Amino acid sequence: MKEYIINNIEEIREELIDLSKKIWENPELAFEEKYASSIQKEYLKSKGFEIEEVDNLPTGFIASFGEGKPVIGILGEYDALPELSQSVSTEKNPLVEGESGHGCGHNLLGVAGVGAVVSIKELMEKNKFNGTIKYFGCPAEEEGGGKTVMCVNGCFDNVDCAFTWHPFDINGTWRGGSLANLSARFKFKGITAHAAQAPHNGRSALDAVELMNVGANYLREHVIDSIRMHYVITNGGGRPNVVPGFAESWYFIRGKKAKDAENVLDRLIKVAQGAAMMTETEMEYVITDGIYDYIPNQCLTDLVYDNMILVGTPKTTPEEEEFAKKLCATLTKDERLGVATAFQDDKSIVDSYIHHGIADGAEDKGLAGSTDVGDVSYVIPVAQFAMAAWPVGVASHTWQSCASAGSSIGFSAMINSAKVLACSAYDVFMNTKIIDEANIEFEKSLDGQKFKPLV
Repeated sequence: MKEYIINNIEEIREELIDLSKKIWENPELAFEEKYASSIQKEYLKSKGFEIEEVDNLPTGFIASFGEGKPVIGILGEYDALPELSQSVSTEKNPLVEGESGHGCGHNLLGVAGVGAVVSIKELMEKNKFNGTIKYFGCPAEEEGGGKTVMCVNGCFDNVDCAFTWHPFDINGTWRGGSLANLSARFKFKGITAHAAQAPHNGRSALDAVELMNVGANYLREHVIDSIRMHYVITNGGGRPNVVPGFAESWYFIRGKKAKDAENVLDRLIKVAQGAAMMTETEMEYVITDGIYDYIPNQCLTDLVYDNMILVGTPKTTPEEEEFAKKLCATLTKDERLGVATAFQDDKSIVDSYIHHGIADGAEDKGLAGSTDVGDVSYVIPVAQFAMAAWPVGVASHTWQSCASAGSSIGFSAMINSAKVLACSAYDVFMNTKIIDEANIEFEKSLDGQKFKPLV
């Protein structure tokens, strides 16, 4: 039956590539993905899927086929990144200077999921087995919003498990976690005054911001090693000769677990309160975004690894190898090595330009960034994997990754990923004991913590 799945995806290969090209050529930022959302919905409708809109998420949707249990989800994304417009070229060459582009390969990510669910649907009709397959069209991953809203809306409450993938520079399982991330803005209100004539009448909001930042920097010594704090001053006043009456800073707090990030944010708020007290200003804060750390389900990841071995890696042409070689030449070997060893330890991997192996990722090799897949992993068991959509050592969120995401290298990774997703879902449909095993691990990994909105 897996041969049928693989062949079916090959039959719709050009349709999927056409969808992905259109999304790559029309990049849309988080929460603005009207075109990407609409063409996926239209395609899935034409294949017999029912489409459900998502409350408070205009560019999100759920496509379903089948009935009853098990219910298996495939997660897709399709938002772009600002200022990453790029042609399919080995030199930096924006299509439109300053505009957005698919530097994270989400034009590939979502469409692979579309291909996977279409293939499973065809097999369900052919073999008449019970169950429901769902494609979750998840917008705004880059701003950590889409899946969080879906979790709050209960979209995953009746789903048994989910699979997803992400374009990367290597092929491999994702056995490590990601960092939870909390975003907060701190606004200080003071009293304006002439900075030379009457400074004693002023109460500087900028002083409060700077003192808060000093306090935050001292706080760094007294938090656990996995915590990361980043900030920018978004408003520091207007002119030097006016004591600033308003100033604002914006912080990200990341941690290996959401509860760790929450704890540090509580302490940071106290630092801000202290800064306001010292400067006789008023402070208010708002937590703008919050996403959980990703908890990989190893039981489901074992399944994914087996199917990655079954499907194999994309075959490349001499032209693709040359394209990859030229992209790699825009980076130093050390730059490439730092990226290529993020998920695995083999340093010799940078001797090649396109990864043809399959790495079984280490549990201690996680993502140094954050993803809202983490929120879903606190609701149901989730597994994900990486597929080489750009050359070895090329980082995401770069013009090089954007160029490759619009090339045949990216499209081949997408097609292979669709096959792995579909074969993994098929295994669960055929053996629901996998869900029981995944749930035992899921409950243990949560350690009593349940999903609740972090904002």
